[in-house]
Amino acid sequence: MKEIKKKDIVNLSYKDIANLILLRDGVGKNTLELFTEIVNLLELPSNAIDNNIGDFYTSMTTDKRFLMVDGLWDLRTRHTSDKILTNVEDEDEEEEYEESDENMNDDENYEDDIDSDTSYDDTDDDGLSDLVVLDEDDMDSEN
Repeated sequence: MKEIKKKDIVNLSYKDIANLILLRDGVGKNTLELFTEIVNLLELPSNAIDNNIGDFYTSMTTDKRFLMVDGLWDLRTRHTSDKILTNVEDEDEEEEYEESDENMNDDENYEDDIDSDTSYDDTDDDGLSDLVVLDEDDMDSEN
């Protein structure tokens, strides 16, 4: 960090500074440790931790450079086996999704899912046999 000038650090995002800290230290850090170090480097007031740590955490979770392992943030590049496992799991989920789509479009499977005991009988007397439906023109002509 010493090779980067203070004025240049101020122009970096919290995530970029976190990336530099993790590169420099070579070990993972929890969210509070990491953000406290960023606040101290930027010489921000201490209430900046309470006011911004939630946004910092959210931005870290959405940035693909970072990975949380056992409660510590680390660089994803240090965990190549995690990338492989994640990719394999994603491919399996996509295949399951495609298979379920095929089943949804299959007319035979759809018809089998319909409950055959359900019947729709128009002859049921539900007390509405003398009901008359009028449109607006009919209503105007009656008044």
